[in-house]
Amino acid sequence: MSNLAIRSISKKIITGLAGLFLITFLVVHLGVNLTMLVPDGGETFREAAEFMRTNPVIKIVEPVLFAAFIIHIIIGIVLKIQNWMARPNRYSVSNKAYTYWMSKYMFHTGIVVLIFLIIHLINFYFIRLGLLEPSNVMSDEHDFYNQAIMLFRDPLYSVIYLVAFVFLAVHLNHAFQSFFQTIGANHSKYTPVIKVIGTIYSLVISIGFAIIPIYFLFFYE
Repeated sequence: MSNLAIRSISKKIITGLAGLFLITFLVVHLGVNLTMLVPDGGETFREAAEFMRTNPVIKIVEPVLFAAFIIHIIIGIVLKIQNWMARPNRYSVSNKAYTYWMSKYMFHTGIVVLIFLIIHLINFYFIRLGLLEPSNVMSDEHDFYNQAIMLFRDPLYSVIYLVAFVFLAVHLNHAFQSFFQTIGANHSKYTPVIKVIGTIYSLVISIGFAIIPIYFLFFYE
């Protein structure tokens, strides 16, 4: 195996590990967000958010999380550029029977998710850091319950949110399977199980997040 191939595989493993860390984060983030649906005026959500904000372990994990995001994004872009350079005839017709469409559009779904992530950071995390002023519905820079309600009551924002999580579902599904393929976990017995787990995970995460804007847009009073 050439050094170039080894470096390429190493990059895929690193970005995959960063992705797995982000996959774990999404489970925690979804759990916190779902507490917004508890009919107590946001008290449970505020307690969960305060715990996440002040917990010393979370404070340590947070910069690691952002590092994982950056690593995942940068290496993903580098790998895509390398693939483009390695296939100068990329515009020619290819045999689609051998091209898994989720793999083909992995970069594109990632770009959509990245754009949504930037919007999400502007509306929440940057306010918490004090980089942006709280909106007029927030009592302070940590009142994200009222901020979330304001955003989810906006049909345009909710549609953007829902579309973003459709793309995230596709991205997660392939990313989950791709990581195990990269590390050589290809087996007629285990690969189908990995695919099923990846599909279930991506659907649970995306549907779980999608429930929240749907609730506030159509059922919240």
